[in-house]
Amino acid sequence: MAATPTESRIAVAGEALVDLVIQPDGDVTATLGGAPFNTARAAARLGAPVTFVGALSTDRFGSLLAAQLEADGVHIASARTDLPTTLAAAELDDAGAASYRFYIDGTSAPALEPGDTASIGSGIFFTGGLGLVLQPMADTVLAMAKAVDDSTTVVFDINCRPKVVGDRATYLDRVNQLLKRADIVKVSDDDLAYLSPGMGVLDAAHQLRAVGGAAVLVTAGASTTSIVTGGRVTEVPVAPLDSPVVDSIGAGDTFGGALVAWWMASGRGRPDVDAKGLQQAVLAAHEAAAVVVTRRGADPPRRAELPDDWV
Repeated sequence: MAATPTESRIAVAGEALVDLVIQPDGDVTATLGGAPFNTARAAARLGAPVTFVGALSTDRFGSLLAAQLEADGVHIASARTDLPTTLAAAELDDAGAASYRFYIDGTSAPALEPGDTASIGSGIFFTGGLGLVLQPMADTVLAMAKAVDDSTTVVFDINCRPKVVGDRATYLDRVNQLLKRADIVKVSDDDLAYLSPGMGVLDAAHQLRAVGGAAVLVTAGASTTSIVTGGRVTEVPVAPLDSPVVDSIGAGDTFGGALVAWWMASGRGRPDVDAKGLQQAVLAAHEAAAVVVTRRGADPPRRAELPDDWV
């Protein structure tokens, strides 16, 4: 593990795992993944200083996950565990969209304990996905979010995993606790359908915002991203792709990683969370996500693959 960083950074907390990607023809490939893992890599590849806070196994898969983070320039700020690496089966349909099933009991991802985390510094704290589902990781992540200093921008990518949620009420309580500290919330239309069944997408987004006052970004795959700030909704269309979609694995994570990388590179902080700044950040995130969907698996773009004026 490298020396603990002290400068302003992006800290990404949550799961790292191995995806068993099942192609429509039945071919199976093991790839490194986990939404926060992908997000950390995406931000680091775009030049941001990034710390990953998540449990990694001492097994072969865990070593590969750690090596990939380090190769992309991500600092690892958590202890290793002897539990085996968590697995997810990602089944692709003919359009390249993925549906997931997780194999979690007795594995590494949930094993993040409060004592395992090092100082993360200030800047941006990013979390979501299984981070609010699995114990003891969920309590650890919530404690970290509440402990960051007032200058830290908290970004919450809700990224619901209904197949993994046990007690829905407990999960929703954790979501609401984090919403009260979040500055930017990223949520998909599918997430909102799970969180607020029967409610319209924008009504549900306004309801989320009312909990803590965060700006809410509603993503809808290749469709428009909606920015909800106060009573205002700003629509940011997704530009048409120049190349065909290979698969959607890592697209949302790349969006999130690019968003926070752009936010830090442009010198923005908590006071700058408004519709204008977020519109620029979303456009930058769209550009990065447009690259990852044109290649197989979660393979985020590097800074050199994006336009010179990306920031």
